[in-house]
Amino acid sequence: MITLALVGDVMLGRLVNQRLKTMSADEVWGDVLPQFAAADLRIGNLECALTEHRPQWERTRKVFHFRAAPSAVRVLRAAHIDAVSLANNHTLDFEEQGLLDTITHLDKAGIRHAGAGHNLETATATALIPVKGQQVALIAVTDNEPAFAASATTPGTHYLPVSTDGETLDYVEGLIRRARDEGADLVVFSNHWGPNMVNRPSALFRRFAHAVIERGADVYYGHSAHLFQGVEIHRGKPILYSTGDFVDDYAVDPWLHNDWSFLFQVGMEGGLLRRLVLYPVLLTVAHVRRAEPPERPLICKRMRELSAELGTMLHEEHGILSWQAGSISVPA
Repeated sequence: MITLALVGDVMLGRLVNQRLKTMSADEVWGDVLPQFAAADLRIGNLECALTEHRPQWERTRKVFHFRAAPSAVRVLRAAHIDAVSLANNHTLDFEEQGLLDTITHLDKAGIRHAGAGHNLETATATALIPVKGQQVALIAVTDNEPAFAASATTPGTHYLPVSTDGETLDYVEGLIRRARDEGADLVVFSNHWGPNMVNRPSALFRRFAHAVIERGADVYYGHSAHLFQGVEIHRGKPILYSTGDFVDDYAVDPWLHNDWSFLFQVGMEGGLLRRLVLYPVLLTVAHVRRAEPPERPLICKRMRELSAELGTMLHEEHGILSWQAGSISVPA
């Protein structure tokens, strides 16, 4: 069995970048480092540019621009992050140069990446990660910021609008088939998609995620909403509609609670989900930690209810949620 640790948005800019001047990289991850260490592979969505380039993207209107010093890559290394998605709405916040610098610093740190590149060919390329004698493929797309999309000759992101039309799904199937041809034993499909601050996927998003699994992906790994959403098991494979935030400096909505999240441990064997463990966490500026009462039961309750709506019954024990192959999961 291969165990993946998947987390949502990791934003190392603004106040996080400032805090890193006086705190160690380990401090950012608090007491969740053992959960990272227990996994065979660790993946996150890097929600900022790693660059000293200061001119901001101004070709289209953007409210927020996220940039961290290149030295912030040490935070990713502290958690032994193996790969990141760059297909999101912040990788070009500091123009194409910011993206190219990010790629350079990740490459130097030995962290694989997918979803953005020097041109369309590299932006759409699969990241292959060797794990326990197998190859795990990371495919990363986003429906955010169409102006950031790579072209045949310009840097940018792997842009893919969410649609269940035949052309889009054939394109997705082609991406997955290419990953298999390149040697992938397990395919993780990452998508930075949809609107912010929603805790349920739309009917279209559910149909699209189902179709991606049916076209050959093994794990659907979503993010962007800034809130966690329920998990679904479709044809024996996990769909994580939104993994929420994980490291940031964001203002907290007192009702929606974007400071509540999870570290998702996904155990896959033979292309099927064998075990899913969800560790509830609480986020503060530049810091994540395991949730404790009084927040922990509330976080778990929300996830259990959202997942039950999708037909997934999660078991709670000692403040940790889990699903085991053979447990009840009914069609929603």
